[in-house]
Amino acid sequence: MAYIGTAPADAALTSADISDGIITAPKIATDAVETVKVKDLNVTTGKLAADAVTNAKTEFTPGLTIKGDGSSADGKITLNCSQNSHGVSIQGPPHSAGQSYTLTLPQSITNNYYLKTDGSGNLSFAAIEESALPTPTIASISPSTIDNTASTVVITGTNFGSTGTPYVDLISSAGAITAASSVTRDSTTQITITTTLAVDTTYFIRIELASGLAVRSSTALLTVSDAPAWVTASGNIGSSPGGEAVNVTVSATSATSYAKTVGSFPGGVTLNTSTGVISGTESGASSATTYSFTIRATDAEGQTADRAFSYDITFGLTQGMAFV
Repeated sequence: MAYIGTAPADAALTSADISDGIITAPKIATDAVETVKVKDLNVTTGKLAADAVTNAKTEFTPGLTIKGDGSSADGKITLNCSQNSHGVSIQGPPHSAGQSYTLTLPQSITNNYYLKTDGSGNLSFAAIEESALPTPTIASISPSTIDNTASTVVITGTNFGSTGTPYVDLISSAGAITAASSVTRDSTTQITITTTLAVDTTYFIRIELASGLAVRSSTALLTVSDAPAWVTASGNIGSSPGGEAVNVTVSATSATSYAKTVGSFPGGVTLNTSTGVISGTESGASSATTYSFTIRATDAEGQTADRAFSYDITFGLTQGMAFV
């Protein structure tokens, strides 16, 4: 065998150098071993003959060719077990194939690739077919309603992949497509996006993974709508004498309902939750009183806007005393 471990010397090999079967590094001249021919290599007997191994240019030019026998046996490298009872072989293609192949190992582990066999012991690296990969699904999003400003939406589902950044598109009910401005794959079951959508409408969600697999929601999951905008100015909205009728209206654009969330109305006064009308005949006050309260406007998409108001109940001389 040839043992190479130090820098080559400039002395050519002689028959005496290889008589014991060991060639030491100092006995190999620079670029001296260009062709080594081996036939009938047997680890136990050490017999060597011609034409099995060529182009083993040791330490200088990488490359090793295992030749066939010139008849029917193809070149083959076999790695045996410790007892030499079985092993793994890499064998060249048959002459009838008419072409050569190179099996290159990946520099790093690559997702979705595997070493496959054709059923006859031949191995090759291949990408998993898309049909064999689990298809992503969309379960829900939160929030489901946003306004026209930059918003963050969390999408939950399954099979969102383990590598790469997905593409996420928002598709309006009219078919317009807007790509999410940023996408973060939090896990295989969650994706977080940020988006700004100027058009108030409903949107479908489409996710495409780095593998090319994609899913589009079967229904429009996201609603874009401006929150109600108050028309009535905050602060005092009116006054009336004690015991008299109260009738004022508060309003906000796109509001479908109103509710008092904080404070109180004058006695006998209520809010129409559909129209925003505050009305009734005041009762219970015995002196001038200011009533403060907050009204919440809600639109059809569940978005809300709050505003604080006040209303005065007054008492004049004729209400506060009697002259006799």
